Amino acid sequence: MPSSGPGCWVSLGASVARMNEIEGFSLRREGVYWQPRKAKKEMSVQLPVLQLRVVRNARIRRVRVPRPPRGAEACQPTIRGFMRLPVPLVILIVLAFWAAGALHAQISNPIAEPIVKRGLSVEIRDVARLPDTRGLYPADQDAAGWARVSYVRDLADGRRFANDSRGFLYLLDRDNRPSLYADIAAAFPLSFYGSLQSGFIGFEFHPEFAQIGLFYTVHVEGATGNPATPHFIPPGFTQADVTFHSVITEWRATNPAANVFEGTRRELLRVGHVVDNIRHPISHLEFNPTAAPGDPDYGLLYTSGSDFGFSNGGGPNARSPSQTQRLDTVVSAILRIDPRSPAESGGTKGIGDYTIPPINKFAADGDPETLGEIYAYGFRNAHRLSWDLVDGTMFASDIGSSHIEEINIVREGLNYGWMQREGFFDNGVTRPDGVLNQVFPLPAEILSGQRRDEFTYPVAIYDHNDGQAVTGGFAYHGRIPALRGKFVFGDIVRGRLFVADLAAMKEADDGIPKTVAPVDEIQLYVRDASGNRTYVTLRELIEAAMGATVTRADLQISRSGDGELFITSRQDGVIRMLGTDSE
Repeated sequence: MPSSGPGCWVSLGASVARMNEIEGFSLRREGVYWQPRKAKKEMSVQLPVLQLRVVRNARIRRVRVPRPPRGAEACQPTIRGFMRLPVPLVILIVLAFWAAGALHAQISNPIAEPIVKRGLSVEIRDVARLPDTRGLYPADQDAAGWARVSYVRDLADGRRFANDSRGFLYLLDRDNRPSLYADIAAAFPLSFYGSLQSGFIGFEFHPEFAQIGLFYTVHVEGATGNPATPHFIPPGFTQADVTFHSVITEWRATNPAANVFEGTRRELLRVGHVVDNIRHPISHLEFNPTAAPGDPDYGLLYTSGSDFGFSNGGGPNARSPSQTQRLDTVVSAILRIDPRSPAESGGTKGIGDYTIPPINKFAADGDPETLGEIYAYGFRNAHRLSWDLVDGTMFASDIGSSHIEEINIVREGLNYGWMQREGFFDNGVTRPDGVLNQVFPLPAEILSGQRRDEFTYPVAIYDHNDGQAVTGGFAYHGRIPALRGKFVFGDIVRGRLFVADLAAMKEADDGIPKTVAPVDEIQLYVRDASGNRTYVTLRELIEAAMGATVTRADLQISRSGDGELFITSRQDGVIRMLGTDSE
């Protein structure tokens, strides 16, 4: 902002203010602005992160400004400088510092209004329970739970599969009785199971599995004693720093119709972690279900996007903002790859044994330092992806740090902010004395969309008053009338189920950070043999199945072949399904 004429800089503690002579005026507060009622000359007050500009009948704006230039004329010392000023101007300076403090103040309760139930109730019923695998590994090498189920997937031929992250892929028959399809644990003896974020985390079938027999898994291995060399290690580190591996594998079934896997496997990608604890590994693989043969996106595999534990993995390498907000790393990035080996496709090789799709934006940007497999970036732990089957909108559920859980609409090439942003707040690491578990308000002109920054913001959020880690979610178009046109998701730890209006979420994808869709909670109920309802929480159902109190629900959500929703828990190993609505 240009200077308003001759003036000087008056020291005000750690900040400074440049001021010009001004005649009497009065101020009135309007939201986050002040508006002068009477001003005959222009004056500006500049602070390191704030500028208040006063002109006749004009609003005062807040913008970031630098400290005073070298050689700037100094006024008399602070106290005497203040004494020379008209009283109204002193009042303005006090208001300026109040506003600056508000902009600098850490936010302890980002979303004051809690999520509540507004009459939406849905039946939940048991479908299956996976076998009890407790005790399979030593207690200090395993995480709690009857069976750690996190995905249920239906094939077009009617077969249904589910995983236990202790290393087993199950086939459920038409009566939903499980039998072992593939022993993933036996194939990978160096797998690590000591965290709920470890083991055989996820799987996905190729859209042409029935013809070509391909499916894909992701699992975690320990680095100690592991002879494998990662395809990628975060910049600045070496193999000596690696503590865990995230591994994507392609499996080829000799007979796709068989009910027990026989065939071969091929490693696609192995990424090294360099933090002390396994946090935020690759946890999701997905083909775009709306892509049809012949579409550019058909047969391309998406991965979850995470910071690989740089936010919370512990040890000397964690809490490292410099590992994010860059395009020469897979850290924080959702990837889109052609899983075929370049030897088969004839295309450009990626980091691992797969092909970079030529349609990818960053593959065609002409920058040799950019990884062409990156689809979008700036995520902390976008551990689940989904698509609206009606219009193809892509969603990502991004688990927050200490405050905000996000649902994002994902578009290619965009930056979703981590570690600079959490929700529509500044993260503490952006401040000289801030830390990663703090959030601060965005400047008003960015929050309102008056000025754009380089980030894309979520379309639905909640804070840690209402939960601790967001689940995956789905645009619902199934048989339950009360859920149609809603995005259904929940909280992993507390087991609460939430909805947001799909239309409102898509309207919130408007470039204005503060625009988000409202979130409501679903009330679950079960029916007895006589059809009578009993209202329940998922946590109560899990504790009844386990016969014991649990500290967390470990909720996850999957979508059936006909668009209905499975509700699973890594605590009790039960697969449930949402049923009829309240009407």
